[in-house]
Amino acid sequence: MTIITSLLAGAVIGALLGLLGGGGSILAVPALVYVIQLDVRQAIPISLIVIAAASAVGALPKVRVGHVQWRLAGIFALTGIPATFVGTAISKLLPQTAILIGFAAVMVLAGVQMLRDEDGTGTACTVGDDGINWRRCAPRSIPAGLLVGILTGLFGVGGGFLIIPALVLMLGVEMPIAIGTSLVIIVANSVAGFVSHIGDAGIDWSITAAFAGTAVVTSLVAGHLGTRLDTVRLQRWFAYLVFAVAAYVLVDTILLR
Repeated sequence: MTIITSLLAGAVIGALLGLLGGGGSILAVPALVYVIQLDVRQAIPISLIVIAAASAVGALPKVRVGHVQWRLAGIFALTGIPATFVGTAISKLLPQTAILIGFAAVMVLAGVQMLRDEDGTGTACTVGDDGINWRRCAPRSIPAGLLVGILTGLFGVGGGFLIIPALVLMLGVEMPIAIGTSLVIIVANSVAGFVSHIGDAGIDWSITAAFAGTAVVTSLVAGHLGTRLDTVRLQRWFAYLVFAVAAYVLVDTILLR
């Protein structure tokens, strides 16, 4: 029965990933904790596997068409990967209730970002396709990379809801390139986060395979269907769903446990 539940939950998360991009992964941990009934310390590494796999699949077509700013991705990865281990170390010191409350706060932040209009761009720090004004870029990208890495290790989230606004609004990267670059960064951070969490709790690999496998497959299908849908309206409604789930997590954690 657990495997069937994992398949269904993975399919839903995968569909959200395909339709909405990386933001859909914000519900992976709540699905694993409240639907499949895993401990949050088991849910985080499984969530990171799903995020890494789905982001890698999504990044491939972006790489083929050149929609990745590799040097910026390198900055975020070099700062974010060590930070994931810091986030994991912090999570080991916190009780499960504190992690869940913190995760609910991150969900609210993600929902707010989904409701914002990110069409504009900030002051560009890139010069041409590969050149970077390091004096302007580094002070902006390094703190963002550190924050995303810590959140990845602490809560098992990909951080796309922070990476894309940082690339677009803080660094002036065009949206198509920001999306592709974000996916590459998410893969690197998620793999590092998974490695840092391996020893935390026993991972049920049958549940992991069922959840991650269906998530990747359905994300590919939903990604093709998403081109025909009003994704702006869909993302707005998904943000409201994220707020509702965050409220449930808070009520369950504070009042019912």
